[in-house]
Amino acid sequence: MLVDGQACTVVKLLDPASYANTAAATSAWTSIANVQGDIMFTFQTGAVTGSVAPRIETAYDSGGTGAAAVSPNEGDFTNGVTANTCQKRCISSNGAKGFVRIVGAITTGPAFCSVTMSARLRA
Repeated sequence: MLVDGQACTVVKLLDPASYANTAAATSAWTSIANVQGDIMFTFQTGAVTGSVAPRIETAYDSGGTGAAAVSPNEGDFTNGVTANTCQKRCISSNGAKGFVRIVGAITTGPAFCSVTMSARLRA
């Protein structure tokens, strides 16, 4: 469980920027091989012309082999995230395949957003 903030590592998945479409708002695959417990994803928006529906995916490798969406502990991100909001969702590192990414499914762009991942590394 993600409870000790000082022990967490923060990884930037998407820089704060204006993204025109889903492809642009999709992060690279990030290894979670050294992570223990829950992984927290923080999705923050600024100006949004339409809406964006982020989702978390997991895969076996950095090429996306076996890619599949993951259901966060709290439920999916709100569909149609609007401007100036901040949401967090957690997944268990035990249920993930070894790599994760965020897909910012932009319904109508552009959308100004950023995503960070916070996790505790194994000792």
